[in-house]
Amino acid sequence: MKTALTYDDVLLVPRYSDIESRSEIVLDSDLDNRRTLTLPIISSPMDTVTGDVMASTMALSGGLGIIHRYNTPDEQATILAISKRIANTIRGKDANLVGAAIGVSGDYLDRARKLVKAGADIICIDIAHGHHILMQKAIRDVRTVVGTGIHIMAGNVATKEGYEDLSRWGADSVRCNVGGGSICSTRIQAGSGYPGLQTLFDCSSSDFSGRVPIIADGGIRNSGDIVKALAAGADFVMLGSLLSGTEETPSDTIEVGGETRKVYRGMASREAQLAWRGKTSSLEGVATTVAHKGSVEHTLSDLERGIRSGLSYSGARTIEDFQTVAEFVRQTRAGTVESGTHIMRVL
Repeated sequence: MKTALTYDDVLLVPRYSDIESRSEIVLDSDLDNRRTLTLPIISSPMDTVTGDVMASTMALSGGLGIIHRYNTPDEQATILAISKRIANTIRGKDANLVGAAIGVSGDYLDRARKLVKAGADIICIDIAHGHHILMQKAIRDVRTVVGTGIHIMAGNVATKEGYEDLSRWGADSVRCNVGGGSICSTRIQAGSGYPGLQTLFDCSSSDFSGRVPIIADGGIRNSGDIVKALAAGADFVMLGSLLSGTEETPSDTIEVGGETRKVYRGMASREAQLAWRGKTSSLEGVATTVAHKGSVEHTLSDLERGIRSGLSYSGARTIEDFQTVAEFVRQTRAGTVESGTHIMRVL
């Protein structure tokens, strides 16, 4: 039986560095041969994470927002048009990328058409189990509808085989991880999944790696996990919980015990399913509230500083160089405890 590793199981070994300032580090990563992000962070297409304000802020920060699909096609197209207008008005040029999610059934092709007409740069085909015949059909049909000029992101998959099949089917980038999200209960409910870092190790060993970007999506809790994901072969990370609770999320704000909090929920939770389709099926997510964190710009700045620091410990000035020189070591449970801030902790 194979052993599969996740983020807490490993550390990156510090290496000789001649980097005198972290400003020397360039975090650019290519989505395709026409689209580059200067910050390799993508916000998740969840209804408590990415709406128009989050998408425009992500674009202005050099990242990418994927607008959620839990509304009507017209509502989603309007949200996308607003986010594009905000982002491009502030920078004064049509260079800021905004994406939006669709499913694989029902109105998904009509949704794709309206999103492209509204200015979408990226269409994200968004389902929990992406290594599926419906995904194969959706990629083919969406490509026919949107043409070759639109980037198709697809997922999620857990295995090298899944990543390779979606790449063969025509996806321009692939979201990799199943069941690792902080509010995802797939592994508990269905017993299926795969440790997130192992997914990246396996997928990055494919011949498609380097041609079809790998997006690490799920299980990332801090900038150190982002650094490990990039070292393991991810080109980008997709974040939900780390961005939740920020001012820019389209989430309800509530007061709990004198504390301002915001709703954060998995899209397979009972609450989310009832809200967007009026019924439930398999419950593979939970809903909660998180502390209000202020502006997402501060969160992104903190994460960027952590990523730059991580690359500097390996002496790497680019993500590509980092993936070449990065060295992992497994750590014991005692090592995991030592790796955290552990003052006053009972061992």
